[in-house]
Amino acid sequence: MTVKNADRDAIAHGKITERPLRERPKFPTWALKLTMAITGLIFGLYVLVHMIGNLKVFAAPYADGGHPLNTYGEWLRTLGDPIIPREGALWIFRIVLLVALVLHVYGAFALNKRASESRGKFRRTNLVGGMNSFSTRTMLVSGIILLAFIIFHILDLTIGVAPAAADVFQHGEIYANLVASFSRWWVAAFYIIAMVVLFFHLSHGIWLAVSDLGITGHRWRAILLVVAYAVPAIVMIGNIAIPLSVLFGWVG
Repeated sequence: MTVKNADRDAIAHGKITERPLRERPKFPTWALKLTMAITGLIFGLYVLVHMIGNLKVFAAPYADGGHPLNTYGEWLRTLGDPIIPREGALWIFRIVLLVALVLHVYGAFALNKRASESRGKFRRTNLVGGMNSFSTRTMLVSGIILLAFIIFHILDLTIGVAPAAADVFQHGEIYANLVASFSRWWVAAFYIIAMVVLFFHLSHGIWLAVSDLGITGHRWRAILLVVAYAVPAIVMIGNIAIPLSVLFGWVG
């Protein structure tokens, strides 16, 4: 913050300063917020589609012993074939998500640093309480938890690296790998906790994106406020149902 028409005596005694609290950033804040909004919505769409696909775990097995979840996984690997090589489309999705993740994480830490520098030694007080305030205060922490979960999830059910993955992990056997992984109570518990964290992070993130994308109409904001809580709630409930069903023996 730059002080205009400052008192020269106050400046001389160091009580106020004409110098900005931080240097002009290389990337403007509005660009970082827009990047955060777009990449966040990409992840929101991804987790919704991913959850819908994973619900095939509840489908009945085929007569030959195969499972629809494995068929779905094979369909993803051959998507676009023969125009796109095997797993080509899958790798395109992965690269887009990786780039979005890097940009989102960078933006989160950069904006947090700028906010801290702009406030200086002062901190926000007397904020309105409630779930929205809690989500605001914990966005960075919940983001770090979700980043750790993403890494663990990839090691567990995509790459199959022990001890994250179960000992019986086999590439291509999605259904068996999922059941084996969630049969371990601590993995199921971590997954459930991560989904609750995802609900708070995603719901607040979607609502922030609504403002950062410049959506100001009263009717649209009312509709998108419902979407901001409904979509994360659906994702949370759908994903939590999977490990719980494995733990209680309803799936397996």
